[in-house]
Amino acid sequence: MTTILLGLASGLLIATITAPVGVSGAVFLLPVQLDVLHVPSPAVTPTNLLFNVIAIPGPLGRYHQQKQLGGPLTRLLVLGTLPGVVLGAVVRVHFAPGARLFRLLLAAMLLTLGIWLCARTLRRQPHQTVPSVSSPRPRTITVLALIVGFVGGIYGIGGGSLLGPILVGRGMSVAVVAPATLASTFLTSIVGVAAYAVLALTTAGNIAPHWALGLTCGLGGLAGGYLGARLQPHCPATDKSARVQGPDQHGPTSMAKSVGCLLS
Repeated sequence: MTTILLGLASGLLIATITAPVGVSGAVFLLPVQLDVLHVPSPAVTPTNLLFNVIAIPGPLGRYHQQKQLGGPLTRLLVLGTLPGVVLGAVVRVHFAPGARLFRLLLAAMLLTLGIWLCARTLRRQPHQTVPSVSSPRPRTITVLALIVGFVGGIYGIGGGSLLGPILVGRGMSVAVVAPATLASTFLTSIVGVAAYAVLALTTAGNIAPHWALGLTCGLGGLAGGYLGARLQPHCPATDKSARVQGPDQHGPTSMAKSVGCLLS
């Protein structure tokens, strides 16, 4: 019972903080599941994806009410992430099932992303006008989403924690990126959970998700994500056509940096 309550509280707190920038919170829940809740590997990956499936409808519903949901960005992301997550699940089960290797790869990936985002921020002086940055081309976005879907299938993080900071770092608005990355993460997580469930039928080991814990964490995330989506309009946004102070970039940057340091 204590484990279930901890999962509920963790999902609630994490999703409230991360939903405003288009991240479900699964990337922060991952070390909690490994070190506090002791979910075995590789079952921790589909358990995290199950959290996404339950938690994300909360913020998506709120974004729909605010008329922020939909648009071409969501379609481009989904087109890439869906095949990527299936391939990532196969690689996770057959080539990287151990917990130690899993931690090292995850820490290296997120720390690299955090360093890149920090470097972009530090190069810009306070009160300096942000230079005009063209948004990525549709084909580039889809290829990026394919790579991120593959990585998300391995780590069970859906991909929003990677796509969000990258797209915002390229000059896209948080108000546009957040709903799109959450929608793609939701659909990707459904496919990912299904892929792991099928692999569990044909492969020995702890592969299937921890259903009770995933559902409980997800219910906490459902409430927290809805609350976080309500807070999103009050958060600083990055727009390539606006004059933005350097500190306004720190939201996604600090998130990625903190995750990398936490898991390293």
